[in-house]
Amino acid sequence: MKALKILAAVLLVGVFANSALAQPAPTSLPAKPFDADEIAVAVTNRSEPVLCAEKDNIQIDFAAPDVKAFRVQAVHPAYIGTIGVDRYLPDFTACDMSADPVVATSVKKTVRRTIFETPEFQLVAYTYPTFWRGANTPIRIIDTENKVDTTFREIHLMQVWTLHRERAEEVLVVYPPDGYWRARPLPFADMRWTAYGSSFLIGPVEIQDRPIVDLKLITYDAQAKTFTLDFARGGSAKMKIEALDTEHVALDVTLEGAIPRNLPFASLRSMYITDFNNDASRIAYKPKDAKRWGEGHVMDFKNADASEFWLGRTTVSKHNTSAPDMILGKFKADVKK
Repeated sequence: MKALKILAAVLLVGVFANSALAQPAPTSLPAKPFDADEIAVAVTNRSEPVLCAEKDNIQIDFAAPDVKAFRVQAVHPAYIGTIGVDRYLPDFTACDMSADPVVATSVKKTVRRTIFETPEFQLVAYTYPTFWRGANTPIRIIDTENKVDTTFREIHLMQVWTLHRERAEEVLVVYPPDGYWRARPLPFADMRWTAYGSSFLIGPVEIQDRPIVDLKLITYDAQAKTFTLDFARGGSAKMKIEALDTEHVALDVTLEGAIPRNLPFASLRSMYITDFNNDASRIAYKPKDAKRWGEGHVMDFKNADASEFWLGRTTVSKHNTSAPDMILGKFKADVKK
């Protein structure tokens, strides 16, 4: 709470007002495009039917042997302006989590700590008494301007906060033990808050009880606004916060080193029970050089080669009603320097 008050004070004296990322915008600010030509990648649906609304049964994998860059976006759903009452509480109906793995940590109760902050962003870390995987991925913070180079360990969740309309807004989270990310834009119009929904994985996606990315290290570079993800299987990715406003979040990703050919380089994860109880129910995709998009129900989609892919909703759900749609696209075979 003290850290948030400090951030608010910074805003009042006008320092934070100079941050382009923090300014509300009536329309989406365009993210900087890559220079290389787009390519199509193989998109495969590995989703399975479930009855539990708190289990991610949607899995959309992205694979290409030569992909070196792409963009992840979280965008408000088309119906965002029609929401009167948001619904975001969990629904454990028909859920049995008794067989889930449980790994104990060194703490007896949840520990929350601010590990880094600037006038633009605040990074908050959580350590829980138990989690389904061990918290073995360190998080390193680098701020060359202020001579900061610090590493934190045993972190289950890290949140990225920014200031918007004189209050703190959480816009990005990562679970270091399994590599799951979630993103959301700044609140739309007069809304004070929106929900998280679908997750995304970046890096070699493998199955260890469930789809994960095994991370060796996460490094945040404050000047570049970039996360570097070092993978346990080798190679790395850089993920830059390229744009953030009241319409979308754009994260530009570049891959360094080869992704194993038998593994996806990214995956979208979500939940679908019924058309009225889901975090995502529809897909749309654009084949390279096509004159129209393909689209359909998320559970009916099989696979496609696509230069852009959308996962989201066109009708209101009772689960995480305001959660954003997800877009992966701008796939590149090289990145010009």
